[in-house]
Amino acid sequence: MGNAGDPDRPDRGDTARGKQPLSPGERSDYERLRRQASVRHRRARRAGASVLLLLTLLLAPLAVVAAWVEDTVSDTDGYVSTVAPLASDPAVQAVLTERLTDRVVDRVDVEAVTDSLARTLQEAGAPPRVIDGAAALEGPLHDAVRTAVDRAVAGVVTSEAFRQIWEGANRRSHAAVTNMLTGEREGAVSEENGTVQLDVGELVDQVQQRLVDAGFDKAAAIPDTDRTVTLFETEHLGKAQDAMRLLDVLGAWLPVLTVVLAALAVWTAPAHRFMLLITATGVAVMMAVLLVILALVRRVYLDSVPPAALPADAAAAVFDTFVRFLRDSATTLLVVAVVTALIAYLHGPGRLARGVRSTADRGTSAAGRALGRAGVHTGGLGSWLDRHRTAITGVVLAGGALALLLWNRPSAGAVALVLGIALALLIVVAVLAAATGRPGRDAHAAGDRAV
Repeated sequence: MGNAGDPDRPDRGDTARGKQPLSPGERSDYERLRRQASVRHRRARRAGASVLLLLTLLLAPLAVVAAWVEDTVSDTDGYVSTVAPLASDPAVQAVLTERLTDRVVDRVDVEAVTDSLARTLQEAGAPPRVIDGAAALEGPLHDAVRTAVDRAVAGVVTSEAFRQIWEGANRRSHAAVTNMLTGEREGAVSEENGTVQLDVGELVDQVQQRLVDAGFDKAAAIPDTDRTVTLFETEHLGKAQDAMRLLDVLGAWLPVLTVVLAALAVWTAPAHRFMLLITATGVAVMMAVLLVILALVRRVYLDSVPPAALPADAAAAVFDTFVRFLRDSATTLLVVAVVTALIAYLHGPGRLARGVRSTADRGTSAAGRALGRAGVHTGGLGSWLDRHRTAITGVVLAGGALALLLWNRPSAGAVALVLGIALALLIVVAVLAAATGRPGRDAHAAGDRAV
C-alpha cells in the first residue's frame, strides 16, 4: 500500500504491469540523475535571470532619459511647463534686461546731444567755462539715459505680461526645439557651429513696443540683427543630437521594455524574493549613477559657456530648469527602488526582518485586543481579513504601484505619501483582523507564525 501510494516512485507503473521494481543501485542512480537535472534546471534559470537583470540595469538610466525626452521634447505642454520658470528666474531676467537696455542705449547718440548743446551755448556767446561744462555732461547724461531705460526694460521683463509672452512664444516655437535636437537649423532654438542659440526676436519686439509706448522713441531703432541668446557651446553637440534622435525614436517603448525585463528577471529566478531585492538594489544604484552623471554634465556645461555669452548664474538656471524633471524622475525612481528593496528584505528570513515582523504582529495584536476590551469586535469580517492577509497585502501594494504609474510626474514626496497610505491601510487591516473577539485567535495566530 505504501509503495502504491507514493507518487514519486518511478517503478509504480512497472510493478502494476508485473515488471521488476528498481533495485537499490538503480534507485540510487535515478535519484542522483534527478538531482543533477534539477541543479541544471536551476542553473539555467539563474543564468537567464542574470542576463535579464543585466539588461534591466543597463537600460534603466536610458529608459528614464527616454521618458524625459518623450515628455519634454515631443509634448508641447510638457515642454512649455519645463521652460516656463525661466521667464521668472532673476538671473535670466537680468541677462535679458541688460542686453535689451544696451541695444536701446546704443541707439541714443548722447555725444551728439552734448555737442549740439555746446554749439548752441557758443553761438549764444556763453563763457568758455560754460561751454566746457556742457561737454562734460556726456557721462552723466549717458548714465541717466541708461538708468531710465534699464528701469523701463526691467519693469517689462519682470511683469506678468512678459511671462505670458514667454510661454506663448515657447509654445509656438516648440517645433523649433525639436528641429534643433534633430539637427535642423530652423525655429527659435537653433544650432550653428556647435553653438545652441535661442532666438528672442519676438520677445524683443514686444519689449520694443512697450518701450515706445512708454515714451522711449529710440527703442524703435533696435536693430533686427543679433536677436539671439547663446545657451551653450559644445564640440560634441552632433553626438548629443544623434543620441537624442535615438532616444526619441525609442520613446515610450524603452521604459516599458525595461519594466518587462525586470519582471521577467524576477519571475525566471529560482528565488523570486531575492531576485526582487537584487533588481531593486541595482536600479537604485543606476539611478544614483544617473544623478552623478547629471551633476558632471552640469559642470561641463557651465565650463563650456563663456561669461560673455551667458553669465554663470543664468547658465546654471537654464540647465537646471531644462533637466529638473529628469533629475526629479531619477530621484523618484531611486526612492521607489529603495522602498521595494526594503519590502523584499523584510519579507525574508533575516534576523532583522523576523524581528520587525514580530514586533509589528505584537503591536497590531495588542491594538486589536484593546479594541476587543473596548467592546469593538470585528467577528466574521476580522476572521476573513485574517485568513486573507497575504492577498490583501498584495492588493494594497499593487494599488500603490498603480497610483504611482498613473501619477503625473510623481515626486519623492508622492512616493512617501503613497507608501504612508499603504502602510496605514495594512495596519488597519491587521488591527481589525486581531479584533475578532475570539479568545483563542491570538494563540492560534502565534502558533501559525511559529510554524
